[in-house]
Amino acid sequence: MSNTPQQNDLRNRILFTLLILTVYRLGTFVPLPGIDPEQLQSLMNSNQKGLLGMFNVFAGGAVSRMAIFALGIMPYISSSIIVQLLTGVSDYFKNLKSQGELGRQKITQITRYGTVLLATIQGYGLAVGLESSGNLVIDPGLYFKISTVTIIVAGTVFLMWLGEQITQRGIGNGISLIIFAGIVAEIPRALVTTFELGRTGAISTTMIIFIFVLLIATIMFIVFMERAIRKILINYPKRQMGNKMYGGESSHLPLKINSAGVIPAIFASALLLLPVTFSNFNISQNETFLNISSFFSQGQPLYMLLYASGIIFFTFFYTSITFNPNETAENLRKYGGFIPGIRPGESTAFYIDNILTKLTTIGALYLTLVCLMPEFLIANYPIPFYLGGTSILIVVVVAIDTVTQVQTRLMSAQYEQLIKKTKFGR
Repeated sequence: MSNTPQQNDLRNRILFTLLILTVYRLGTFVPLPGIDPEQLQSLMNSNQKGLLGMFNVFAGGAVSRMAIFALGIMPYISSSIIVQLLTGVSDYFKNLKSQGELGRQKITQITRYGTVLLATIQGYGLAVGLESSGNLVIDPGLYFKISTVTIIVAGTVFLMWLGEQITQRGIGNGISLIIFAGIVAEIPRALVTTFELGRTGAISTTMIIFIFVLLIATIMFIVFMERAIRKILINYPKRQMGNKMYGGESSHLPLKINSAGVIPAIFASALLLLPVTFSNFNISQNETFLNISSFFSQGQPLYMLLYASGIIFFTFFYTSITFNPNETAENLRKYGGFIPGIRPGESTAFYIDNILTKLTTIGALYLTLVCLMPEFLIANYPIPFYLGGTSILIVVVVAIDTVTQVQTRLMSAQYEQLIKKTKFGR
């Protein structure tokens, strides 16, 4: 039985996505010029708990090898969220958002410019930090700074382009898939490291078993929460056109418990670990600054409190800009839909907003629990970042979204094939 054009298209999209991800993984092994590998390994071994360790997760191990993709896709994510923040407070960005496709193209272009700017700033900070870290740089100076910034910015822009290609010509969700691929590729090494720690006695066998039981339970909990939705019943009135009666049907408005996805966890992590950057790279030797930055290390009460607050804030904020109850209520009113017992218009918008607020509260607490629970283990035991809550959350959520997109494309192909058979016969 020959494949349909839709099935061939899906196969080509999957193969294209795998090809792009392979290119990305190869790039994480191309090192920056002028770096001493032995000194780099020593630096990474002493800075696993700070920003280097977290960035190493999002960059798929590129930071530990100081590769051309050392910044990963984080500048693009930061730029995207900054633009989304501006969309909620700036009239200019609000107008762009309301312009439809043309406005979205302008917002995308601004996000790209922001990515280049952030990558340049972070690349320069990385170059300065590398030069100040002992004998890490073989030949420090202006040439090293210029070459490092140029290569880092080019690598970030190239990654951004790869992500857009996956979104347009692959199976979608390109940026998230790049982070997903980086984490998944390093998980086997993290497991080997964990077993090696058990063999040397750094972690007891009981603790290793507990970690894996907790890991499986966390994955099951994430899957349950990500698949959970609240269905709001929507009724449509009957309408008579000529001698026939139309309508009178019911449907559901599905609301996810976690509408924000993994964005709150990623952005809260990046913001909180920023104060540790300077102390990790030895840029600032000020004793007061070092004392303050020590409060932001993992396991500290202030770090946990601020991390939880950041996750909760960004969960509510991101949900508010991705789902508009007023717009949903207006669309229902236009098409004659209504919620039983609720008046159309403002009352419907208030009802939906009330339910969404309750769901988002549950979602924010769920994200906080998943992200903070493993942090205590990482802070007290030499467990790799790749087995942390944020990493597992990203892997599971992106895997669920990707499988859902593939299933949607398969269902679409089956429906098209069924319609053709019905219309033209076998």
